[in-house]
Parts: sequence; C-alpha cells; structure tokens
Amino acid sequence: MARTLVVKATAGSDAPERCAQAFTVAATAVASGVNVSLWLTGESSWFALPGRADEFELPHSAPLAELLHVILSSGQVTVCTQCAARRGIGEEDVLPGVRIAGAAVFVEEIMADGTQALVY
Repeated sequence: MARTLVVKATAGSDAPERCAQAFTVAATAVASGVNVSLWLTGESSWFALPGRADEFELPHSAPLAELLHVILSSGQVTVCTQCAARRGIGEEDVLPGVRIAGAAVFVEEIMADGTQALVY
C-alpha cells in the first residue's frame, strides 16, 4: 500500500521558519516518491496566489516558489475554504492545480489508511 503524507501549513510570512519547514518537508516527500497533499491555511493561504511565493525570503532555505512548484508537479495543494474566504481568495485567483476545499475533505484525507499527517 502506498503511503500518503498530508502536511498542513498554518503559517506564512508571519512565522517564516515554520512555513518553510512545511513546504520543505512536503517537497522532499514528493521528491522521494511519496503521495503528498499540502494544505495551506491561515497566512500560508496567500502562497496559492501567483507570484506570492516568489516574495517569500528566508536565509538558508530553498526558495518557496521552487518548493511549491515541486509539490504541484506531483502532489496536491489545497487552500482551506474558510481561510480563502476570509482573505477574498476565490477559485479564479489561485495557481493552476490548486484547489479550495474545506474541513470535511481534510478529515477524509487524514483518516485514510496509510496516511501520516503533519501540522506546521
């Protein structure tokens, strides 16, 4: 059975190290052949918009835009429905391949057999 990793990023530029850790772990897992689902919640929701990941900087960290590209290439990226609504982010605003979904979808993903969930 293939294992799946669900990573929930709860921080953005407000907590850059925690944010970068979530993206780094998700991208590393994708590169390792793991099925990955990255959830963007809170301030990390902004990185679902074109160009926003390019603005993120953290010394000694891989560029967030590159990490996001790796994740989108073989994984799933989801923005929390409520987080998107609070920020005025709609389906038409997000990068290609990014979806907006709610808690029911998150719970379904993390409760599936063979799934490990991490929250940053």
